[in-house]
Amino acid sequence: MEMFVSFCIVVLLAVIAFAGVELVNLQFLFGVIIPYAAFAVFVIGFINRVIQWGRSPVPFHIPTTCGQQKSLPWIKDSKLDNPTGTLGVIGRMALEVFFFRSLFRNLKTGIQNGELKYTGTKWLWLGGLIFHYSFFIVLVRHLRFFTDPVPPFVNYLDILDGYLKTGSPNLLITGWVLLGAVIYLFLRRAFIPGVRYISLTADYFPLFLITGVALSGIIMRYYIKVDIVSVKQLTMGLVTFSPVVPQGIGSIFFIHLFLICVLFAYFPFSKLMHMGGVFLSPTRNLPNNSRIRRHINPWNYDVKVHTYEEYEEEFRDKMKSVGLPVEKE
Repeated sequence: MEMFVSFCIVVLLAVIAFAGVELVNLQFLFGVIIPYAAFAVFVIGFINRVIQWGRSPVPFHIPTTCGQQKSLPWIKDSKLDNPTGTLGVIGRMALEVFFFRSLFRNLKTGIQNGELKYTGTKWLWLGGLIFHYSFFIVLVRHLRFFTDPVPPFVNYLDILDGYLKTGSPNLLITGWVLLGAVIYLFLRRAFIPGVRYISLTADYFPLFLITGVALSGIIMRYYIKVDIVSVKQLTMGLVTFSPVVPQGIGSIFFIHLFLICVLFAYFPFSKLMHMGGVFLSPTRNLPNNSRIRRHINPWNYDVKVHTYEEYEEEFRDKMKSVGLPVEKE
């Protein structure tokens, strides 16, 4: 049910953009107002979410580790899995952010021949890694529409992405890889019973939305042509806060743009915020130096305790009357 609802929502969004442009001529709404609003929601929502996480109290030292902690000099410690200093934490975070190290080492459990078995999840790690890097490259490539002149590294990246030099226009690998990776992540979630059981609408919706973005982009590049000069004029107008909506861009572009706007506006309120949350996770960004220095909760306050001596002094007569032993007669 969650899968079907998410799919219908994305289809409905595409239909709304198509009808709004083709039937009602709301090009200015979908080309200017909605992109500005989506970007504002993304920036404000992202900052607000990070500030909320930053304000969350972390009174205890709770790093998550899986290696030998530094202790006695002759015991070899794990400097990346169990870092005791800032440099080790930076190394562990870098491996996590750029290579998904914890996902690479992740295990899944299952029953095989009546026995509990542990197996790796390397395909999930590879699919996730390919998805994130291809998404990042596609995002950087699109800087050519928002800059003038185009930075040289964007041109070099475009050349590397299309190094196969096949088709007309030139085939860009990452667009197809992104589509394939997100389809793999969807199929895994949809057809593995254990994963499907815990999947909600919030898990399916981003996958369908990103699929719609990638698919509409591929259709626009290879099948239904749009006026790139007009698109550049529109995007540069957005960047320079002098918006114009040229005629004849085509509804497929507005569908693509609208889905991107929905993705940006949805981002701060979704699980996609792990992009910012990973840096604020106390289980990851703290060194494990609990054997080196003592960590005291800074919010601890003095507590008035009722000692046994005070208790007995207060209730001695009643305790003696029911036969309870007392230390002082």
